[in-house]
Amino acid sequence: MQSTRTFTDKLFLILKGLGMGAANKVPGVSGGVVAFVAGFYEEFIYSLQKVNSKAFKLLINGRFKSFFQYINGRFLGLLFFGMVVSYFSVSKILDYLIKHYELYVWSVFFGMIIGSIYYIYKDFKDWNYRTYLSLFIGIALGVSISFLNPAKENDNLWFVFFCGIISVSGMTLPGFSGSFILILLGNYVLLLVDSVNALYDTISDVFRGDFSFIQNPARLRMLKVLSVFTLGSVTGLVTFSHLLSYILKHYKSITLSAIIGFIVGSLGVVWPWKKTIYKINDNGSFILDSTGEKIIANYKRFIPEINTETFYAMAFIVLGIAIVLALEYYGQKTRKTK
Repeated sequence: MQSTRTFTDKLFLILKGLGMGAANKVPGVSGGVVAFVAGFYEEFIYSLQKVNSKAFKLLINGRFKSFFQYINGRFLGLLFFGMVVSYFSVSKILDYLIKHYELYVWSVFFGMIIGSIYYIYKDFKDWNYRTYLSLFIGIALGVSISFLNPAKENDNLWFVFFCGIISVSGMTLPGFSGSFILILLGNYVLLLVDSVNALYDTISDVFRGDFSFIQNPARLRMLKVLSVFTLGSVTGLVTFSHLLSYILKHYKSITLSAIIGFIVGSLGVVWPWKKTIYKINDNGSFILDSTGEKIIANYKRFIPEINTETFYAMAFIVLGIAIVLALEYYGQKTRKTK
């Protein structure tokens, strides 16, 4: 999988990381879809499953160059760099856009998922009773997950570690939104908003030479929560990658048909015309959009009204489809030149 990458390849890999990071933060959208459509999903899984006992032996023995080459370090490094930058830049912009232009943002994502289904489906030829069964199971799971009710927030560190393991499913399994799973587990705001903001504020304080946060128990608790969540995410990422690498090697057609099903099933979660903003009281009861309370996504679907806003939304759906087709075109062009 290691290959000579041009400067343009490296730049686009960082941009793909930005896309994965942004997608992973949006409930209902899977970063794995970005990897799948952009044509680097199998290299991503292959590289992650190289983080194994042999890699750790190379690292412990001080053979850093061999370790870097063995795990396809240049590829993973650029990709994860893009994801990290995304969490502190693109995802912030995305938060703003969702707050002020929610319908249009969901429309773009809805279009991108439709484009992704087309992209994967058109190249999949191995249809038989097993792959059709796998497809329908994937659809059923995707749809049923979207109708589950959110739990209450829980900052127990063991539960946070478990959330980390589960949350990376969206990176390794296209169509399976890790951030939406965090909403169902009740910890989306805690882990992808509050703790990330705490880290951002801490980094800003350190650059200003202000270390007063050391005396702030709430800030330190958030940093501990983020550390445990990150550890769980790394554990889940490596574990899932080994499992998926084995499944893709031995049951590729069944796995791909299930992935198509997951993606189809996720369409209901990102349906643009839905009420999403709900809040939760300290006692765990749900209330409708009032200030000062934490946001919980609770999806109520409804048929769109025929008006100018709806036509704009449809145009953004077409834009989402066009983005995926453009990524596909770039991926095909890149593969032909290599």
